Amino acid sequence: MAIRDIPRAPLFALGVFLLMAIPSFAEFYTDWLWFAEVGYRPVFLKSLTARSAMGSTVFVVAGLFLAFNLFVALSAVPLRNIVVVTPEGPRTISLQPRRLRPVVWLASGLLALLLAGYASSGWSSYLAYTQAVPFGQVDPVLGYDVSYYLFRWPFLSLLQRLFFSMSLLAVIATAAAYALAGNLGLRIGRGVFITESTRRHLSLLLGLLLLALAFGDWLEIPQQLFEPSGIITGPSYTDVHARIPALRLLAAVGVLGAGLAVVQAFSVRLWPIAIAVGGYVAISLGGSVYATFIQRVYVAPNEQVRETPYIQHNIAATRAAFGLDTVEERQLSGDVTLTRADLDRNADTIDNVPLWDHQPLLDTFSQIQEIRTYYDFVSVDNDRYMIDGRYRQIMLSARELNSESLPNRTWINEQLTFTHGYGLTLGPVNEVTPEGLPILFIKNLPPESTVDLKVDEPSIYFGELSNDHVFVRTNTKEFHYPSGEDNVFAEYKGDGGVSVGSFWRKLLFAIRFGSGKALLSDDLRPDSRVLYYRRISERVRKIAPFLVYDQDPYLAIADGRLYWIQDAYTTSNRYPYSRAVTSATNSSISGGGTNYIRNSIKVVIDAYHGTTRFYLVDPADPIAQTYGRIFPGLLLPLDAMPASLRARLRYPQDIFALQAHMFATYHMQGAAVFYNKEDQWEVPSIDIGDQPVRMEPYYTIMKLPGEQGAEFIQMLPFTPRQKDNLAAWMIARSDREHYGKLAVFQFPKQKVVFGPRQVVARINQDQAIAPQITLWNQQGSQVIQGTLLVIPIEESLIYIRPLYLRASGGQIPELNRVIVAHQDRIVMAETLAEALDRIFPADGSTPPTTSVDAAAVRAADLLLANAQAAGTAAAPGETPASATGATPVPGASGTPALPASPQSTAGPQTTDALVQQAEATYRRAMDAQRAGDWAAYGEQIKLLGRTLTELREAERRRQTRP
Repeated sequence: MAIRDIPRAPLFALGVFLLMAIPSFAEFYTDWLWFAEVGYRPVFLKSLTARSAMGSTVFVVAGLFLAFNLFVALSAVPLRNIVVVTPEGPRTISLQPRRLRPVVWLASGLLALLLAGYASSGWSSYLAYTQAVPFGQVDPVLGYDVSYYLFRWPFLSLLQRLFFSMSLLAVIATAAAYALAGNLGLRIGRGVFITESTRRHLSLLLGLLLLALAFGDWLEIPQQLFEPSGIITGPSYTDVHARIPALRLLAAVGVLGAGLAVVQAFSVRLWPIAIAVGGYVAISLGGSVYATFIQRVYVAPNEQVRETPYIQHNIAATRAAFGLDTVEERQLSGDVTLTRADLDRNADTIDNVPLWDHQPLLDTFSQIQEIRTYYDFVSVDNDRYMIDGRYRQIMLSARELNSESLPNRTWINEQLTFTHGYGLTLGPVNEVTPEGLPILFIKNLPPESTVDLKVDEPSIYFGELSNDHVFVRTNTKEFHYPSGEDNVFAEYKGDGGVSVGSFWRKLLFAIRFGSGKALLSDDLRPDSRVLYYRRISERVRKIAPFLVYDQDPYLAIADGRLYWIQDAYTTSNRYPYSRAVTSATNSSISGGGTNYIRNSIKVVIDAYHGTTRFYLVDPADPIAQTYGRIFPGLLLPLDAMPASLRARLRYPQDIFALQAHMFATYHMQGAAVFYNKEDQWEVPSIDIGDQPVRMEPYYTIMKLPGEQGAEFIQMLPFTPRQKDNLAAWMIARSDREHYGKLAVFQFPKQKVVFGPRQVVARINQDQAIAPQITLWNQQGSQVIQGTLLVIPIEESLIYIRPLYLRASGGQIPELNRVIVAHQDRIVMAETLAEALDRIFPADGSTPPTTSVDAAAVRAADLLLANAQAAGTAAAPGETPASATGATPVPGASGTPALPASPQSTAGPQTTDALVQQAEATYRRAMDAQRAGDWAAYGEQIKLLGRTLTELREAERRRQTRP
C-alpha cells in the first residue's frame, strides 16, 4: 500500500498522542529516579497507586454503568432511514443500532474519563479515610469524633458527588437516546409522550438520582458544624432546631422519593414520580422558610440568651483547634517604674535587643558582602547560638548563586560551571561599627569567622533561590568562589543528584529539561549526576504535597555544616465549631478557610547533599499520626534529629501570627463578653510613611517575668479594639523543654499603659527628635524608621526604635540613632547604651526632667539650621548662625533689623509665649516654602532667629533666678 493511501487522521492522532505522551513519560520516569535518590520512592508509589486505584475504579464503574444504560436505550432504536441533502443530491442513510455501538463506547469512555480524573484528585481523602486516627474528642451536637469531619466526611462527600454526577449523566444521556429513538418527546395536543419501557428505565434512573440527593442531604448535616452561621462558626440555635431537622426530613423524603420512583417504574400512572419530586422540592423550600421564621421571630429578639451555649461551643472548639486552650495567662501590675538595677538584672535582654531590621540589614548585606553580581542574599534569618560562651541572638543570610545575574548566560555556564552558592554572612543583632554598619562574625569568601562558630562546608547546592537543574561531576570545572583576580574551582563530592548514566537517561533528561545539549554535550561523563528540585519550597512540596509549609525556610549551622529548616503544618478547614482564619493576618496560612493548625513537622535539608528528612515534633497531633500511618517511614521521631539541629528549632512566625490574631478575640471565654465584643483586642498598627502597617511578630532573647534566665522567644503586643493603649503582649517560646508554649501577659484594664501607636505619635511630636528627622530628610538623606520594639523588663516596658540613615543616591542603610521611651520619657542617642544611660543613669539617680523650654531651644536651633542648610540666602553683611555658632542678632553691625512683632513690643515675654511664637513662625515658613514664596520664607526664618535669641535669653534668666 502506498504511503498516500494510509489514512491521515490516524497518523495525525498518533502524532498528537506522542507529542503529549513522550514529555509526560520523561517527567514521570525522571521523577521516579529522583524519588529513589532522595529515599522517598514508597511515598511516591503510595500516592501513585492511590491515584491509579481511585481513577481506574471510577473509570470502570462509571463507564460500564453509562454504557449499560445507553445500550439499553439503544436497543429501543428502530431501523430508520434518514434523507440527507448533499451537493450531489438527496442521499438516504440507514441508521442501524449496531453501527452506533462504537459511538456509545466512545461517549461512555469520555464521560467516565472525566469522572475518573476528578476521583483520582481525591486520593488523599481515600487514604485518610482508611487510616484515620481518632481525636478522642466529640462534637457537642451530633456526637461524632472530630476525626469523622477531618478524615471520613471528605471521602464520603467525594463518593456522593461521584454518585450524583454519574446518575445525572446517565439520566441525561439515556433521555437523549430515547428522544433520538422517538420513544420520548412532546406531541401537539397530547403533551409528553413516553413508551412503557422508556418510562420504566428513566424512573429507575431518577430513583438513583434521588438517592444521591438524599445522601448529599445527610452529609450536609455534619457540614453545618464547620460552616459560618451568624455570629459564630458552627450550628446556631436556628441550625440545631430548624435547619438540621429539616435536612434529616429532606434526606428521608429523598429516600422515600427513590422508592416512589421504583413504584413509578412498574406503574402506568405518573403520580408517584410527581409526588417524589414535588415532595422533595416542597420540603427543601419549607425548611428554609421555617428556619427563617425561627431566626426572626424566636431568636433575634433574645439572641444573646438563645445563642449562649453555641457561643461556648465555638469558643472552646476554636481555642482547641488553634492550640489556644493551653495559653498561660499572667497578670502584670502595669504601674512599675523601672530602675537601673532592673536593667542590670535583665542584662541578657538588653544585650540582645534586635536593632537591625530584616530589610535594612538585607540591603546592607547585599552591598558589602555579595562580592559578585551573581550572588544574592535572598532573606535574613533570626536565630540564637552560644558564641564564645555567651547566648547571643544573631541574624544570618546565605550567599546564594543567581544564574539570572550571570554576565554570560550560556548553557555551560548555567548548568555546568556556576552550580552553587557559597558561604554566609552572620552577625549579632545589636552591634554596629562606628560607621553604622553591622558587625559581622562570619563574612567574606572563603568564610572568615571571628568567633568559635565555624563552617567547614560552605557550598550551597540547595537553597531558597536554586530553581534550576545543574549537572555535576562533569568535564567542566565548577566555579567555587572568587579569589582576587582568579577563581577557585571544585568538583561536587556530595551524595545528591541522579546519575545521568546511559544514553537512554540522557535522552529523557534532555526531553524533560527541553534542551538537546544534555544529550549531545561531551562534558557529561558516565558518573555525572544531575541535581533538580533544588529550591527548598519546591523540594519539600514534591515529597509531601499534603502538608502546608511556612513561607520562610531558615538557615542553620550545625556541626560545621549548613542546613535549611522548613516548618510544616498540618491543617484542616473542617474542625467542628472552630472559626476559620480570615485573610486579615500577618500569616501566609490565612487562605483556604483554615480552622485547625499544628506545627507538627520540621523538615531538615542539607544544603550540600540535599538530604531531606521529615521529623515529627508533635506526636499528639492526630493528622500527623494519620499521615504516619499512610506513609510509613516518612516521619522520623524527633529523637532521631541530631542534638545540634534540635537546638536550632524555633517556633515559626506564620503560625504565631495566626494564633495571635485568633487569640485577640478568643481570649474572651465568657459568652456574654464574647457576644458584645467587650474586651476584643487587635494587633496594633503603626504609621510607616503615610500608611498604617500592622505590627509583625519578632524574635528576641528575653528574660520573662518570673523566670530565672533569658530565652529565645517571639512576641507581639495587643491593644484594645479601636484604642491605642496597650492591653497585653503574647509570646511563643522556642528553647528546650519550653518549645511551643504560648503565654500572654495582661495589664490591668483600669491602668493606661502607652501603646505602640501612642509612642510613635509621641516620637513624631517630640520637639527635639522630630526636627532632627525632618532635617535629615531635607538634606537629601532618607531616614528609615525601624521596627518599634516592645521590650518587657520585669513588670514594665521600654520601647526601642532604631533609625537608619541612607545617603542620597546610596544603597547602604546605616544605623544612626536609637530612640528609647519609658513611660513619659523619650530620648534619642547614637547608641542604645547611651539612650538607656540618659533615662536610667548609671549611678541609679532619677534623671532630670527635660524642661519644655530647653527642648524648644534645641528644636529652634535645629529648625534654623534646617532652613540655612536648605539654602536661605544671608542678607548683605549678615553672618550666618552656622558660621559663628550663634544666632545673628537683628540690628547688629551689618544686620538689618526686622520690624518688631506685636508680642515683643510689650517688653520681655514669657518662655511659653516665645515657644508658641517660634512654632507659629516655623509653620508660616514651611507654608511659604511649599507655596514657593521664597521672600516670605526668608523673612520668617530671620524672625525665627530673633525669637530663638530671645528664647535662649529667657532660659538663661530662668536658670540664674535665685
